Amino acid sequence: MADNIKGTEHSGIENVGQAFTKAEQFIEDNQKILTIVVVAIFAIVAIVFGYKKLYLAPMEKEAHGQMFVAEQYFEKDSFNLALNGDGNNWGFLKIIDEYGATKAANLAHYYAGICYLQTGKFQKAIDQLDGFSSGDKLVGPISEGAKGDAYLELGNKDKALKCYLKAANKKENEFVSPIYLLKAASVAEAIGDNKQALGLYQDIKEKFPKSPESRQVEKNIAKAKLLLGNK
Repeated sequence: MADNIKGTEHSGIENVGQAFTKAEQFIEDNQKILTIVVVAIFAIVAIVFGYKKLYLAPMEKEAHGQMFVAEQYFEKDSFNLALNGDGNNWGFLKIIDEYGATKAANLAHYYAGICYLQTGKFQKAIDQLDGFSSGDKLVGPISEGAKGDAYLELGNKDKALKCYLKAANKKENEFVSPIYLLKAASVAEAIGDNKQALGLYQDIKEKFPKSPESRQVEKNIAKAKLLLGNK
């Protein structure tokens, strides 16, 4: 029994030794290729680091500086000036064109989308909002909800409903979720899906009981139940 154990241990050591030998031989046979690969990896890391530090970071700072005036116009509801600039200062569209790789340009897509929505250019609003992404629990859902508003204005209720549902569930919270659940329920009702509308109204009541929307849905719930033939 002991001899068997020793034999197994010896065999295992031999296998490990053979593996190391093969590895050494592989490295020796492919030393030139491996060196090239290692150098290439370091070069890629250096390029990425340099791009971010020496190119993207200064561009980001410059883009935010350019966007300051456009944001002021936006806050004053001067949407055309915010979009296109005033002749001396750039608007959001120019910032997107010139600084496309930056976070500032990403945010400019959001602003531009809202500007187009407010000026009745609904497809352009959707196009700009499609170019925006955010993990923020308020801005992310609001951008999706704004697309829903644009689709609704264009008469596309199905897409509007999808956007409102996505906005309500993207970063579920008591500030914006009940707003978009209510919008989604209204659209569901408009397309004749009273079952879904009822479910959404009830979600508002159960999940967000302290919200302003919750205080106004009792009549909607009663109406939806009546249409479904429920008591």
